[in-house]
Amino acid sequence: MTYIAKPRLHHPTLTKNKVGYTRRDYEGRISTLCAGCGHDSISAAIVQACWELDIEPHRVAKLSGIGCSSKTPDYFLGASHGFNTVHGRMPSVLTGANLANRSLLYLGVSGDGDSASIGLGQFAHAMRRGVRMAYIVENNGVYGLTKGQFSATADLGSKSKKGVVNHDSPVDLVGMALQLGATYVARSFSGDKEQLVPLIKGAMAHGGAAFIDVISPCVTFNNHGGSTKSYDYVRQHNEAVSRIDFITPGQEITASYAPGAVIAVTNHDGSILRLRKLAADYDPTDRLGAMDRMQREAAHGELLTGLLYIDPLATDLHTALNTAAAPLNTLGPDTLCPGSATLAKINAALR
Repeated sequence: MTYIAKPRLHHPTLTKNKVGYTRRDYEGRISTLCAGCGHDSISAAIVQACWELDIEPHRVAKLSGIGCSSKTPDYFLGASHGFNTVHGRMPSVLTGANLANRSLLYLGVSGDGDSASIGLGQFAHAMRRGVRMAYIVENNGVYGLTKGQFSATADLGSKSKKGVVNHDSPVDLVGMALQLGATYVARSFSGDKEQLVPLIKGAMAHGGAAFIDVISPCVTFNNHGGSTKSYDYVRQHNEAVSRIDFITPGQEITASYAPGAVIAVTNHDGSILRLRKLAADYDPTDRLGAMDRMQREAAHGELLTGLLYIDPLATDLHTALNTAAAPLNTLGPDTLCPGSATLAKINAALR
């Protein structure tokens, strides 16, 4: 339970990363989610990714909304900055924090209810404005906190635990992210740590709006026959278009993948995403091609996973607004209030 603190003492033989932290140092409180919940696997992947990236926990700002998924930031990066906002409003709060202090790494955690229903407009504007963040949606297709009603991402024709059929078309957050201009778009499965960890690492290092939709089965309300977001269904209908190998500057991380072409994409921080194409005709830098491939596979009941799209030349909201290089929260009164003469000059230029 979250009121039970994890022990602070670690075994002296635990491996430390370059900044002196063990993997345990990136954990949070004990999870209160149902045993076997896919969300806990995502939390573990975030912990692993940040540890491997040698990120100091206090450099991360994690924000969330409301829902089972939005509880999870309490379970990882306990020494980071955290803000649990109101339902669906995480993107706007994160945008404000990002504008005030661009020196932090921003991690937004949300759910299919939080982002695809009440927060749909917030999600859309964060994507189109290019707010630099890793936006992770833990997608299980149900409202777990209110006993398993269909969420907006539930697939047409899927069945609830009680046998009710969903007659509404789903909101496809990945398709929307592609249309709205996100420059890093991926989909993964909570049960595929080998794929998910490098996807999160790539998103954290990306220079623009990075979005990852993670199918995360709800073991209590949506892990039965008839559900399209159960463990069995995703494992049987998962088609990966790429496998990622994330390489930090100066040190290569190797991995063994199936034979195929390799595309190297350099991030703003000098790190490299090495993509090995499993689908011979797939190009992760083709936005329209990604949208078309997703629709074609969805028509056959297949879930396309992997890094679906990336723009190697991505920019963010600070670039568009031409903000100061220094974080705004570090600027003094003289800089923020240059005086009446400067204001008069600006007003004259607008006439």
